[in-house]
Amino acid sequence: MASTFKAKMRRVATGWTMAKQYSGDQRTMPRNARILGFLGLAPQAAALLVLLIGWIAWRFAALSLAYAYAALIFSFLGGLWWGLAAARPDRAPGWVWYAAIAPSLIALVTAIPWATGLEWPGPSLIVLGAAIVLSLAVDRKLVAAQLAPAWWMRLRTPLSLGLGFLTIASGLAA
Repeated sequence: MASTFKAKMRRVATGWTMAKQYSGDQRTMPRNARILGFLGLAPQAAALLVLLIGWIAWRFAALSLAYAYAALIFSFLGGLWWGLAAARPDRAPGWVWYAAIAPSLIALVTAIPWATGLEWPGPSLIVLGAAIVLSLAVDRKLVAAQLAPAWWMRLRTPLSLGLGFLTIASGLAA
């Protein structure tokens, strides 16, 4: 019994050491996060460019991909929030778990007009874009609760504003 307890404590201590080792400096944004994050705006910018140029043959594809990409990234953002809360459940306020599932549900609801033959995708893109911009409020609260690293808002602000406004612009161009 004592050896089993010691083995468990050793695994916990090793995990804690590894977590500290990989956590890095919480004030310095990882280079890959910055580069890949900003590259993630390119698909939405490309879809908007196709819409603005007016290539009729590519219009439906551009609108569909703009919608799908915004919905996908918004859902991914909810997954990030869930992961931040799961990494520190002792510190995570109860609202975080609900906020984390909201992006996927909002994305699903905005697909209903397309699925039922109603007006789409303009209004859906505008709702998704606005929701992405408003997601910054959750990000700010995650930093305040010390669930997200100190550099989080320096990354999330331009990415959420960029993707949000590109998505709204795509909706207006629909």
